[in-house]
Amino acid sequence: MAEFTLPKNSVLIEGKTFKAPAGATNTRRFEVYRWDPESGENPRIDAFELDMDSCGPMVLDAILKIKNEIDSSLTFRRSCREGVCGSCAMTINGKNSLACTKAIDSYSGTIKIYPLPHLQVVKDLVPDLTHFYAQYASIKPWIETQTPAPADSERLQSKEDREKLDGLYDCVLCACCSTSCPSYWWNSERYLGPAVLLQAYRWLVDSRDENTGERLDELEDPFKLYRCHTIMNCTDTCPKGLNPAKAIAETKKLLVQRKLG
Repeated sequence: MAEFTLPKNSVLIEGKTFKAPAGATNTRRFEVYRWDPESGENPRIDAFELDMDSCGPMVLDAILKIKNEIDSSLTFRRSCREGVCGSCAMTINGKNSLACTKAIDSYSGTIKIYPLPHLQVVKDLVPDLTHFYAQYASIKPWIETQTPAPADSERLQSKEDREKLDGLYDCVLCACCSTSCPSYWWNSERYLGPAVLLQAYRWLVDSRDENTGERLDELEDPFKLYRCHTIMNCTDTCPKGLNPAKAIAETKKLLVQRKLG
């Protein structure tokens, strides 16, 4: 009979509870994943009861309030607060999103906050994105050309060609889509995942790029591209409202068209 054991430090334990200040009447409860690799302890869930009358409206505001006023050791990423940098990607009530764009009032009851799933955790809400960014670099996310640049102008494109990039260049590389994809969970060492494949398609359809053939050669692989099974988690969770699944399907279509001549 097969026996399975969980990895060390994988079992969540109950953490600390921080009550709201005396007299607070408008409170919300936030449960936050905590883990410090240097402590040697199991990860825990700390609970914070916040006075919403002295807190901003977004989930990121609550996290900042916790760090600034209750527990300064809480670790997370954040920068722009406008849904542009992608830094504050995390799992909020079971769905990947950007904490700066999610209103607290859009959730009922306790709000549960975890790091992005299926990645190594650096500390608390900070996942290790080293492999994710290495995959992004592998698709050469820049214009590659064979012909000399125009002497007195930029490389121009028509309005129609420019519109082909809408819904692609908007990606902020937050990794919400890739870390919600079961195919990426099980094959992330070889499958590029929806975020990187959306970015790859962005350069495939850029009329200024002259390296389409080589880009398609790199993607024509049983794992890099074809591990996508159109589960659609990526499109469902994207905080920018983009459609990585469509970009992946269009890339497959380009490969088929190339074979058919």
